[in-house]
Amino acid sequence: MTLHDVAAPAKLNLFLHITGRRADGYHLLQSVFMLIDWCDTLHFDLRASGQLSREDLTSPLPADDLILRAARTLQAASGTTLGAHIAIDKQIPAQAGMGGGSSDAASTLIALNKLWGLGFSRQQLMAIGLSLGADVPFFVSGSHAWVEGIGEQITPLTLPEAKFLVLKPHTGLETALIFSDPELKRDSFAATITGFAANPFGFGQNNLQPVAEKLCPEMVQALKSLETLGLHGRMTGSGSAVFAWVPESLCAENRLTPTLLNTSKLGFNMKLCSNLSAHPLAGWVD
Repeated sequence: MTLHDVAAPAKLNLFLHITGRRADGYHLLQSVFMLIDWCDTLHFDLRASGQLSREDLTSPLPADDLILRAARTLQAASGTTLGAHIAIDKQIPAQAGMGGGSSDAASTLIALNKLWGLGFSRQQLMAIGLSLGADVPFFVSGSHAWVEGIGEQITPLTLPEAKFLVLKPHTGLETALIFSDPELKRDSFAATITGFAANPFGFGQNNLQPVAEKLCPEMVQALKSLETLGLHGRMTGSGSAVFAWVPESLCAENRLTPTLLNTSKLGFNMKLCSNLSAHPLAGWVD
């Protein structure tokens, strides 16, 4: 009757290359999406009436967000007469490039598939997720992944355990503004998984970052904060969050503390994150 404390983890793009553009305007990309332990938490209560409702426990969301859209889409695809009340504790920053909304939608699909007893396969849920947004299928897939196309070509990956310092400036970024910029690089070389595997936390670049830096000076400040620690930072997704791989030695020496204090004064949202071995709900499907 209930599914409480359902996790919806964020992701980081370890790199993001734009390799072309389709005739319909969609950009072709290559990226590695990595799951991290910065999570939203959702709670689901069954409603026999078929009604769908949402309650915001922290930050208010738009009235008709991806959570309710995901629930309605699954309801329509399955023909179920059941509904749900969904409460969300929102912790992943918005307009950060961390996939928070897409992750919420994916966890909603997985949780309601279980709560409603639908028995949809992972591939079925991924197909439904693609109708909601390009990043949703990745979060349904259940693991880190090499991602291509417009986000629908997903190859599972295993990554070594690691920690990452993530900084999100107060200012967010709108994805559409970046992708429409005439100076956006759209002809990056075609990368390979083998090339990435040789240097997983330092491979490639984020082609969206130069454009984003023009639009968000606070993001440049966040990158400089990482530089003070000798860390190589980059933007995730379409920003404005930035991150850097943190060696274990740096964590052990407590050298992060002064930077964390300084960035908190700037109003940045920050977290020292670990990558996940798998999506928390990976075992709920198939």
